[in-house]
Amino acid sequence: MSKAKNQAQEEEGWFEEYEGQLAVDAYQTNDEVVVKAPIAGVKPQDLEISITDEVLTVRGKRSQEVAVEQADYFCQECYWGAFSRTYVLPVPVDADRAQANLKDGILTIVIPKQEKSKTRVLKITS
Repeated sequence: MSKAKNQAQEEEGWFEEYEGQLAVDAYQTNDEVVVKAPIAGVKPQDLEISITDEVLTVRGKRSQEVAVEQADYFCQECYWGAFSRTYVLPVPVDADRAQANLKDGILTIVIPKQEKSKTRVLKITS
């Protein structure tokens, strides 16, 4: 982003309101839905994960440890600040049994699929 464009966005207040989007990989196994996201530099306490039977939402914040003046940057490609991602799950899941793990900057969320309902044949009594 050019310095002039960045300044214009800050003057309009847009830049401060911007929330980054988290990139994810999502795949399935026979029994689970697995979602992975690279979130290097984010502490577990700075993450919030919510899951329903249909939607996964990950919110967090990546903070810089050292304050650097904007004018001192040669290049600024890393995103610092709040981010989120909402992903509509393509299959029914059991949100109560979901687990999350953060290791080596990769967030891995494993959500068991709901067991398929079995058809039950009822006998009619009189």
